[in-house]
Amino acid sequence: MTNIGIRALGLVAVFEISTVAAAVAAPQFTIGDLPSFYQGSFGTGSTLNIFYNATYLQYQQDRLRLKLTLPELSVSGLPNGAVLSGGNVISRKSAATQTHSASGIGDIWLAAHYTALPAQGLMPAIVPFAKVKFGTASASQGLGTGKNDYELGLGLDETIGTRIFPFAHIAYRFVGNPPGDNLRNIWTYDLGSSFALDHRNILTGMFSGAQSEQPGYSGPADLIVAWNYNITSAGTGLQLFVDKGLSNGSPDYGVGLGGQVVF
Repeated sequence: MTNIGIRALGLVAVFEISTVAAAVAAPQFTIGDLPSFYQGSFGTGSTLNIFYNATYLQYQQDRLRLKLTLPELSVSGLPNGAVLSGGNVISRKSAATQTHSASGIGDIWLAAHYTALPAQGLMPAIVPFAKVKFGTASASQGLGTGKNDYELGLGLDETIGTRIFPFAHIAYRFVGNPPGDNLRNIWTYDLGSSFALDHRNILTGMFSGAQSEQPGYSGPADLIVAWNYNITSAGTGLQLFVDKGLSNGSPDYGVGLGGQVVF
């Protein structure tokens, strides 16, 4: 996952619902789409409505997983001068009272995960990863910074029996800083667990958070519950999640419903 469904998001960025899957020897391709909606102030004096539609392409073989996320973004109630990144407000102009609406392509994300050490007994799998956010969203409309971000992180993925799959991830993001915004690099993190109710139904609960990129404001913190319904054993199926913001830097709530096809 990105930080929340929209945090690349940062919740986000892009939001990837956790699924139970073993490494595969043969190449595996996934095409998915996860439309989501968020509402909240995000630390501004306005109520924002954000629609974030993340279309993603994923390639996996053995220990390597590559993922490209191509989002569309639409927002109303965005204060003039405020800036989004991955759908989350990262820069606010406190004096701005007028708002506007905007829509367009979001920031494209490319991520690579590699299982350096598979899980063995009580030792979780160790999965370093790297991500790049390309500044493709419109800076003039406030949909993005226009700058690239770079992220390095480490994931720990465990298996308990055949039904419980806890995980934890931490990463450091080098934030592209437009002139005058005074943004800072941040830590991002999440932890939770997936529970296989049966071979088709998987529930995931997680906490996702990050530091604020703008000094003086609360960072995002979210509680997320997701349900996956697998139509095939490979992972083709439906995805549903709900998000409850726990800080002033998060949305009040978010919901998303999508699906994916695995080849």
